[in-house]
Amino acid sequence: MLRRLYDWTMGLAAHRHATAWIAVIAFLESSVFPIPPDILLIPMVLAAPTRAFRLVAIVTAASVLGGIAGYAIGIFLFETIGRAILDFYGYFDKFAKFQDWYTEWGGWIVFAGGFSPIPYKVITIASGTVQLDFWTFTIVSIISRGARFLLVAALLWKFGAPIRAFIERWLGPLTLLFVVLLVAGFVVLKYVI
Repeated sequence: MLRRLYDWTMGLAAHRHATAWIAVIAFLESSVFPIPPDILLIPMVLAAPTRAFRLVAIVTAASVLGGIAGYAIGIFLFETIGRAILDFYGYFDKFAKFQDWYTEWGGWIVFAGGFSPIPYKVITIASGTVQLDFWTFTIVSIISRGARFLLVAALLWKFGAPIRAFIERWLGPLTLLFVVLLVAGFVVLKYVI
């Protein structure tokens, strides 16, 4: 089943509307959606390495715009939407502690959330809720999200064929590792922060 899903994703990556889909996924992931755009970025870069850096620009822009939407949810819709999102992911109880950290480390928290497996949507909503300086939030988001997607695309672009063969050979364990890292990001937010 995993092999069929991989083949389907590789086919989707080459589809004429794939760029629009990855932009939508990147936008939604930054504010409400749990699945990161890397799941589509990786096969898209593998399928068309010459478009790698164009894809990075598109994914970064869409992700930052989605982050701004998350920021707006935090400022204007926290009680109606933001709280429900944090409750859904189980982070509301830790949110008060997180708010205190923003006072001192706001920009660094946005950078860590934008670059790491920590769920970025929680960072975007929290940034709006504590009213972190909008320009600091936006600039740091561009840098961290851009760096994350650029790192992934650059490695795939540079080592495309061997990386693709490696991924295809070790698809099961790599998928498990990806899921573990994704879950670890959620766990860090829930129990450590």
